[in-house]
Amino acid sequence: MATNFIQPGQVLTLTAPAGGVTSGVGYLIGALFVVALQDAAEGAAFEGQCTGVWELPKTSAQAWTEGVEVYWNGNAATTASTDNTFIGHAAAAAANPSSHGLVRLSA
Repeated sequence: MATNFIQPGQVLTLTAPAGGVTSGVGYLIGALFVVALQDAAEGAAFEGQCTGVWELPKTSAQAWTEGVEVYWNGNAATTASTDNTFIGHAAAAAANPSSHGLVRLSA
């Protein structure tokens, strides 16, 4: 039996970045995208969910199809890859315009 297993990894304890974190909001910690599971002040430990399907703010002027690659632009999910970080795939179609979309995170 392996002795070096630490944890499943769907939820990680991380350090809140500048400005802290708000529960339910997405954040890039380095290149890792997580959704904060509770509020935390800057520098405090918080739990970040790395997997699952989340309703996230999206670029309103985009229409998404199921399975399209989704990126994070620092404030919202987008299908534009340039200068953005890959976070997962659309779990459902989203209309143009719409303020939110369903994203399956790819940890």
